[in-house]
Order: sequence, then C-alpha cells, then structure tokens
Amino acid sequence: MTVAYLNGRFIPFAEASLPLHDAGFVSGATVVDNARTYGRRLFRWADHLARFRRDCAACYVPLAATDDELTAIATELVARNGVLLPADGELQVVTFATPGPLGFYVGEPTNGPPTLGMVTYPVPARYARFAEEGVVLAVAGTQTTQAEDLLPPRVKHRSRMLWHVAERTVRGWADADAVPAVETQDGVLDTPIGGVFSVALGAVYFPPDGAALDSISLRVAAELLGRLGVPVRKEPGVSIARLAGGAATELILCGSGCGPVGVRGFARGPGQSRAFPVAGPVLTRLRAAWAEEVAAGGG
Repeated sequence: MTVAYLNGRFIPFAEASLPLHDAGFVSGATVVDNARTYGRRLFRWADHLARFRRDCAACYVPLAATDDELTAIATELVARNGVLLPADGELQVVTFATPGPLGFYVGEPTNGPPTLGMVTYPVPARYARFAEEGVVLAVAGTQTTQAEDLLPPRVKHRSRMLWHVAERTVRGWADADAVPAVETQDGVLDTPIGGVFSVALGAVYFPPDGAALDSISLRVAAELLGRLGVPVRKEPGVSIARLAGGAATELILCGSGCGPVGVRGFARGPGQSRAFPVAGPVLTRLRAAWAEEVAAGGG
C-alpha cells in the first residue's frame, strides 16, 4: 500500500486529502517540488530543498519543517514505497506546501495552520521511451517573463492550468505524444516536464535566469557540461526558438523525471516543424556525465 505524508503523519495514500477550504484548493496557492530517485536514492536533494524553501518564502507560504525533517520524511517515503516497485523502478518525490485552511470559508476568524505534504509516484514509463526515441515539442503559445511580474516563471508552484491549456491547444495538430511548450517574448522555451536548451555555434545555450522555471535539472546539465569543457552560455539575445530555426544542431530537454533527452522534432504549428538528432554529440557526452553523477550519489 502506497504511503503519503501529510501534516505530521504517514498515512495511506488513498486517505490523504485536503479540506475544501484549504488555500491550496481554493486559490491554487501551493508551492511544490518534484525530485526523483536513481537506485532508490534521492538525486540532488539539497538543491531541491533549497529551491523549495526559497519559493515558499517568495510566495508567503509558511514552512516550519527543517531540511533535516524534510529529508527524513522523503527518505521514509522512498523506503516504504520503493519496495512496491519492480526491481528497476524509480520514484518521483513531490513535496508541497500551502498556507492552509482559509477561516472565512467556515466562519472562523483565523487561517491555517499551514499544510505540508509529500507523496511519491513511479517515474512514468514514457520517459524511458523519450530517452530512446527522443521527444517532439509543440509550441502552444506564449508566456510573459517581465522583471516586474508578480509571480515570475522561475517559481515552481502547483497550478498546472497553463499546461492543461497548452496540452489541449496542440492536441489537434501535434503528434499524440508531443510535449507542449510555451515561448517567452525572448524566444525561450519551457515545458511541463523539463527545461530546454540548444547546441549552436560551438556552445550550449541555456535560458537566462528568470526567463523560465528555475530547473534543478538544467543546473545539473550546465554544471556537467562545464566540467566537460563545453562552453555554456545564458544569453537573452540568442533565443532557443531562433536557434531552432536554423543555427541549432541539437535541442535537449532536461527534467527531474526524464533526465536529459533529445528533442527530435520542434513544431511551431501545423506543417512548421524541424527535425533534430535523437542523440547528438553533446547529448551523448552529457548522458555519460549524468550517469557518472548518478553513480557517485548525485549530491
């Protein structure tokens, strides 16, 4: 039986629930993190914790639990739920926090206490297929990333309305298994399962800070490529979308669940697509370095 953690207790997943007046349900006011295991060990967990704590503070969501407490919860969940998987199965670990119940919904003068939860789910099987066959990105529309935005795209929160709309927007014309993407005014791409970067002009181009979700996986990829001596750039003037139109030789998607995978097709509308290699030379080197990082424990 799968176990979840909610507000201080480990309980059966099927019994975990939020009251209908919790701010996470009423307002979508939920900060979230999505990590994963390799070999049933949490990968880059310290980085995920730091981002989660930062985003809770930025979104005024109280987080009283210490990093040690959050680590102990995650470790317990992985141990309990990991034994239910096949021998080669891995878990994704979702941590979430909300401001808690809203008192005025039930006639109470105060809100709270804050909600803290953690759940796991098996790494989706389609990620293995993406690693072998590559992935197709279909651009559904645009997203703003102005410096004055009240909720910048770098914050990881629970609302998936953007991706719900994006997925259905491309459903009529894109491949059935295409991953929807949104494009910023600078031409930077983001997706619901990972960030995107390109290889062009002898360097690798990552989204500038603040232009897309602050992806732990993109951080790891940039770090590993730097160790390999590959020039890494974060340049607003060199957009991924423009590079995809001609100069780029590889597009790579990288997320916590799937790791680094090749983008084999990039479509900006019906009949507007470009093919890329499933596993170009930079991705091949990155995958080898990623595997070594995993084998070493991954921090």
